[in-house]
This record gives sequence, C-alpha cells and structure tokens, in this order.
Amino acid sequence: MLAPLLFVWPISIALTHYFANNVASYPYDQALREQVAALSRQVSFVDGRARLALPGLAEVFLRADEIDTVYFHLLDDEGRLLAGDPELPAPANPGGLARSEFGEAQLRDDEYRGQPMRIAYLYLPQPGDPGERRGVLIEVGETTEKRAQLANKIIASVIVPQFVIIPLAVVLVWFGLSQGLRPLTRLRDRIEARREADLSPISLGRVPEELRPLTEAFNSILARMQQNVSAQRRFIADAAHQMRTPLTGLKTQAQLAMRETDPDELRHALRQILMGADRASHLVDQLLALARAETSDQAQQALVTLDLDHLLREVVETWVIRALDKNIDLGYERAGKGLIDGNAFLLREMINNLLDNALRYTPVGGCVTARVAALGDFVVLEIEDSGPGISEDESLKVFDRFYRGEGTDVEGSGLGLAIVREIAEVHKAAASLRPRTRSDADGEAAGCVARIVFPAHRPLRKPVQEPVQTGFA
Repeated sequence: MLAPLLFVWPISIALTHYFANNVASYPYDQALREQVAALSRQVSFVDGRARLALPGLAEVFLRADEIDTVYFHLLDDEGRLLAGDPELPAPANPGGLARSEFGEAQLRDDEYRGQPMRIAYLYLPQPGDPGERRGVLIEVGETTEKRAQLANKIIASVIVPQFVIIPLAVVLVWFGLSQGLRPLTRLRDRIEARREADLSPISLGRVPEELRPLTEAFNSILARMQQNVSAQRRFIADAAHQMRTPLTGLKTQAQLAMRETDPDELRHALRQILMGADRASHLVDQLLALARAETSDQAQQALVTLDLDHLLREVVETWVIRALDKNIDLGYERAGKGLIDGNAFLLREMINNLLDNALRYTPVGGCVTARVAALGDFVVLEIEDSGPGISEDESLKVFDRFYRGEGTDVEGSGLGLAIVREIAEVHKAAASLRPRTRSDADGEAAGCVARIVFPAHRPLRKPVQEPVQTGFA
C-alpha cells in the first residue's frame, strides 16, 4: 500500500498548490476590482478629455499596502498616459478593446522589473460617443507577494498535517492488516507444521469464520488426495500380489528345467516358462494400460471428433488372425458413422481389451460380433460373444480390478474390464456387461454383451432428447 501512496502524494501536493493559489487570489482580486470601480467614479470628461479628481488622501489610501507595491494609471484610447504611474505595464493594444468589455472590470497577469503583477483594468467609455469607440483605460496593479504568502499558509495548513497523518495511517494499516491476517498466519503455520504424509483434515475448531470455507475446501482436496493415495496403495499391493504368482511359476519352472536331463521334458519346461513369461508380459501391459487410462497425459489430452465405427473396423481387422487360430467367427456389423468426441489412443486400448476378453471366453467354433449404432444423442459400441455367459450378480463385479469369475479356467489378469471402465469414464460414457437374451442369442449358446454408451458429438447446442429405445437396450 505504501508504493501507490508515495505515487499519489506528489499529485495531492500539486493539486493543493493549484487550489490554494486560486483561493488566495480571490479576495485580493475582488479588492482590485473595487479599487478600479472607485477610480472610475472619480473620472469625468470635460471638452472630450478625461480628468481624474483624486484627492491626496485618497491616493495615499489607495497605495497603502505594507507588503505589495500598488500602481495605478489612466490611459486614453491611443495609449497616452493621462494620470498615475507610467511604470505600470500597459496592455499591448489599449485601443483594441471589445465593446462588451466597456464598464466591466477585468483581470490579467503581467510582469514589471522581473516581478509578477496582478492587474485589474476597466474601459470607461466617453459619454455621448454614439459608437462607444472613445474612452479611457483605468488600471490598478499590485505585486503578488501577499497572495503567495496566503497561498503558502493554506498549503502548509493542508500539507504539514499530512506528514503526521499519512505515516500514522501507514502504521495503523500495517497494524490492522497484521492483526487481521494473524488467523491466516496461524493456519499457514499449522499446515506447514504437518508431516508430509499427513493427509488428515484440518480441525475447524480454531479456524475463524471467514476462513472456514477455505479450510473446508482444503479439507475436501485432502480427502480426495487420501482416496487417490489409498487407491494407489491398493493398486500397488494388488499388482505386486498378481505379479508374484507368474514370477513364482517362472522360477519354479526354471528350477525344474535345471534338473531335467531328458530333452523332451526340458523342452516342455521351457514351453511352460515361455507361457508364464507371456502371461507376465500380458499382465504388465494391462497394468500399464490401466495406469495410462487413470493418470497419464493421454487421458488429459483434449478429445477430438472421430468416427467410432471406422475406428472399430480398424481394430477388429487386427484380431482376425487370432480369431481364425481359435476357429471363432469374428464379425463386424457396419451401421454408418458414429461421431463422438474421443481419444483415439485410449479408445483403441478399450476395444482391444473388449475383443481380447470376448475371444478368451468364447469357445472354439463360437462367434464374436462387434457393432456400433447411433441412437439419437448417443453412440453405442457393443461386443457380443457366445461364451459361457455371466450372471446378473457377477455383471456388477466384473469391472472391479483383478476380479475373476468363479468357475472359469480361462487365463487372465482381471484387469481388462477395469481398463474399459476407466477409459469409458474419461469419455463420460457408461460401460456395462450383461448376459445375452434369447432374442440376442437367436437360438445359439448363451453369451455376454459388453456395451459402452457414448455421448454423440454435437457441433451445435440443441435440446437434450430422450434415449431412443431399440433392441440394443
């Protein structure tokens, strides 16, 4: 606050000086006008010539000033001196007066012998002059010393108290701010004194009322951080547990291989090691994919408009070879464009996990169908398989991390659908897995339908419509 105050203070002094000079000049200007008017009443015209009848006592009274020097004179319309002091400066053009100035006292500033002067003048027209072109100029001037003294007194009376008031105000403001900010300082000290790992909420007992909303917002952030840290700890613990199993299997197979002398048994052990390495590699890939879906820069990138149907077709083509290896009929149903706002990298990861999950659980000779449908304000992605199916209770749990369905012998990490849910949340979509109905199965074996409902891309704002009810529901 001190910097703007130091900037404004000189401006305040300049304005005070300006107004003080105006106030100090006003009474003295009025006195000069009255003196000019008094002299004008002593002027008479005889035979067309002006005469000043000024008694000696009156002239002494006119010049009576203890501080300034007072001058006066009378000039005709040609600038010739008729009476008074010749040293008083005359106007540059005494004959060029305006008619409106006749009979009215005017003021001007001038200079005599290096001293500033204030002069009051009056044009007095000659009686009987029809054009009012002839007359006399009456001037009374004085030096400006007493005006300057009065202005300085006014300035001093205003400025001098400021040298006391402004520093006092600065001290009071500093004291008031320090007292007012003391609760905030105490709160800052309490936060700085906390241990790095302490994410417990701040007690609101001694928090002032004005800081309570800020503290509550900070506690809300701490609660979310606590949840994130807890989730990360659980994730790390679960990941470590899941990684321990394939690594233990690899170690066991390697120990057995070291003891084998039979080439056939040794090759079998090496195949088991290779399969275990593949499972571990798949688990690591899914853990990394889940981490990217949750916290990576990819998830933070701005979503762009893309055709989900075109993207689905590209991904399905990459899984054809694996489907042929298992003798599974992998189908793709084209349904026109499905424009959404999405991240192509994450969406590919999501579709890959859905197809991987479907192909894993579909037996030899089964079928998997991928489709996209535009339904009003929504775009629906479905992956349908003819696997063993799923119960209604399990359909609510399969999106949890590391959850594996009971009674299944299919290898997996339990992370595929968890990745799907995380990516769906990034796109503000809803993910679900349900058993196929009889109409879906169309007489075939039971299976599952994985369904992701995306908000459709909207180039312009329009009223929200109710979702269209179709056979996809």
